[in-house]
Amino acid sequence: MIDKIVASVAEALAGIKDGSTVLIGGFGTAGLPNALIDGLIEQGARDLTVVNNNAGNGYTGLAALLQAGRVRKVICSFPRQTDSYVFDGLFRAGKIELELVPQGNLAERIRAAGAGIGAFYTPTGYGTQLAEGKETRHIDGRDYVLEYPIRGDVALISAYRGDRWGNLTYRKTARNFGPVMATAAKLTVAQVHETVELGALDPEHVVTPGIFVHRVVQVPAQSSTARAA
Repeated sequence: MIDKIVASVAEALAGIKDGSTVLIGGFGTAGLPNALIDGLIEQGARDLTVVNNNAGNGYTGLAALLQAGRVRKVICSFPRQTDSYVFDGLFRAGKIELELVPQGNLAERIRAAGAGIGAFYTPTGYGTQLAEGKETRHIDGRDYVLEYPIRGDVALISAYRGDRWGNLTYRKTARNFGPVMATAAKLTVAQVHETVELGALDPEHVVTPGIFVHRVVQVPAQSSTARAA
């Protein structure tokens, strides 16, 4: 019997190694898997490359992971917000690397990894510092930059409901990067607000099929950001 529901966050995160590339869902605080991030801090993996749209808010969630000194590099599209205190301090001190990726390119590079696409050309970034050192090509009257997929060793995502097969639904803006990240990692772990019996999820409403999910853990509502901000 297939049952991907695990009893604890610690069990859900077992086996994550030092040096892993970790895709973390969320757009700001919407859809950020806080319980899994806190569990990753306790789990102890270090020297991580983290992929997220942002670089942390305040001192919780992703910012707490950075502050704990577990992250070597951040790949994101929007690293500086009014409350990106932790990332700002680390970056200015030369204690963390940054790869800045335009938001659309970030989503497409992750999607490409899940779809098995070797690389793709995009006009976004052409003629800027973001294209320095990258292959370019003139296609049908327009200039493009070659971009490569972003693959994860692990994806940590937050969903609204899940069943024991790993099928997931999301709630409004909390959906954001979760679905593409789930397809692009060797190990996908989902924290959910609610687990339901098989058949309770309308197949037409399932956004992430269970084939892309390896572990599901239910977390208390106050620990989950599956609800949209």
